[in-house]
Amino acid sequence: MNTKTEFTDTRLHLLETGTRLILGKGFSAVGLAEILSTAGVPKGSFYHYFRSKEQFGIELVQHYFSLYLSRLEALFQDASLTPSQRIMAYWTRWHQLYRDGSCEEQCLVVKLSAEVADLSEPMRQELLAGTQQIVTHLARILEQAQAVHEVILPTPPRAMAEEALSALAWRQPAHQAQTR
Repeated sequence: MNTKTEFTDTRLHLLETGTRLILGKGFSAVGLAEILSTAGVPKGSFYHYFRSKEQFGIELVQHYFSLYLSRLEALFQDASLTPSQRIMAYWTRWHQLYRDGSCEEQCLVVKLSAEVADLSEPMRQELLAGTQQIVTHLARILEQAQAVHEVILPTPPRAMAEEALSALAWRQPAHQAQTR
């Protein structure tokens, strides 16, 4: 394996390992030593791959959104479904995460949003940029559904997408709401 491939593979492995750990504990609670140890990467080599923990966090968010948006694009380009069926498939997946109470364990955006808002402006900006990309995709599919008269929207598609995503992001899982 060449050095470039090893570098890329190790960076990716650190990002994936960091994602799992941070989903479980939060960004601030996970130290670099824990990420390296869990990943099986020698201590002290972190800075070979990332300038700082903040840069790691930024790239972690970028990596997460890259994967998320790829899945979203695949769903929204599924020609076997009508635009409204694609929208419903997306909401059904969200509902499943909340119903199972697993959103916080699977959604890095939900996990990091409150934590990094005051911690890191660059990470907050990456979260915002990624979320805006999701809104753009949702608005586009809403426009498609509206164009073929599958939905009638009370507001423009982009505003509807922002509203819907915001409502989903702040909704508590039903099992948590009942126990409070």
